[in-house]
Amino acid sequence: MTHFDRLIKIYAKAPIHNFYKGIELVVEENKSTVILPITPNFFQGGMSTHGSVYFKLLDDAAYFACQSVIEDFFIVTTNFNISLLRPINKGTITAIGKVDFTSQQLFTATAELFDARGRLCGKGQGQFMKSKLPLSAVEES
Repeated sequence: MTHFDRLIKIYAKAPIHNFYKGIELVVEENKSTVILPITPNFFQGGMSTHGSVYFKLLDDAAYFACQSVIEDFFIVTTNFNISLLRPINKGTITAIGKVDFTSQQLFTATAELFDARGRLCGKGQGQFMKSKLPLSAVEES
């Protein structure tokens, strides 16, 4: 099993995904993609996707872009900023994250969120740090 396959397996096992039915992660070196079919369960009162869904997908895409280049320790988000650009109320949304910067302990990545028509609907930039938890411990749980 490759490092990328391990990350996808860890992602799929996260309890939060009981709510985000159908979410999918694709991981490559320095890049990740998160795909989610939109359902009315994700809507706010104005009948479009709630900003928390934008945040989750953007954060996850940026996070796994960084985790793709870190094979020893689990990382954590220390800062994440988003811009909501356009409402989404149907179809599938896709977030694509790419690594911007790496050092021994600090990593940054940007992510963009697209609707089913390929229109840019949100952007995010995050900062991540290595934790003390070995990635192997997360894989085993």
